[in-house]
Amino acid sequence: MKNRPETIHETAAIVTERGGNGIAVRVDHTVPEQVAALFEQVGEFDILVNDIWGGDDVIAWGKKLWETKLDDGLTLIDRAIKTHIITSYHGLPHIRRGGVVFEITDGDAFFYRGHFFYDLVKTTVIRMAFALSQELKDRGVTAVAVTPGFLRSEWMLDHFGVTEANWRDAAATVKEFIASETPLFVGRGVAALAADPQVARRNGRVIASWDLGDEYGVTDADGSRPHFVRWLKEHMPEVAAGWKKADDGFYAYWGNTPYGTPG
Repeated sequence: MKNRPETIHETAAIVTERGGNGIAVRVDHTVPEQVAALFEQVGEFDILVNDIWGGDDVIAWGKKLWETKLDDGLTLIDRAIKTHIITSYHGLPHIRRGGVVFEITDGDAFFYRGHFFYDLVKTTVIRMAFALSQELKDRGVTAVAVTPGFLRSEWMLDHFGVTEANWRDAAATVKEFIASETPLFVGRGVAALAADPQVARRNGRVIASWDLGDEYGVTDADGSRPHFVRWLKEHMPEVAAGWKKADDGFYAYWGNTPYGTPG
């Protein structure tokens, strides 16, 4: 993410420390040639997690479409939609039969997400998963959209002026932050779903981290199992009243507050 102090080398080191083989490769996902070169280096693979974002610095919350800077909105489309398309275009020819594509989004239904361009890119990502599910089914590859809850990312910690050590202090001003989750929680949910022999039953769907937590028993870094919707029902019933659960298992919040910032 732009202007973040963390490095890809630090991320690779974390992967290695946890038993994997972290490899850092610098790639601008808005540049097709760089993405193509990346997948030539990777070769065949089984799981693609399309979680490219970088839009926090170009969103003017509280402003209507005609009040925003058009260039910022178009930049967000480049960073959050075009990057996913470019990555899938060059990556999917390399994915093995039985593989899984995860499109990381925000929200598990088509509710308004509080900002025209933010709403556009996040719902488009969900639709991408559905479209890919149709195009990949003959290859035995599953495509799923996954959303975290109130994501306690590094950017969000900075935004609230807290750290991972004292993040609960931010709940004094935004009480629903107490139900937030680290990126590890949705990551563990994705890993559990990818390992499920019946993952294809989710093909083309969108599922939330809290539902993956309940289904697969995964926990966050501190051993908790955040469930944002359940917390809302218990502690903010006036907000939870806006959530609708359809017969197909989708939730919808008809308010205008953004509760997650994947990426």
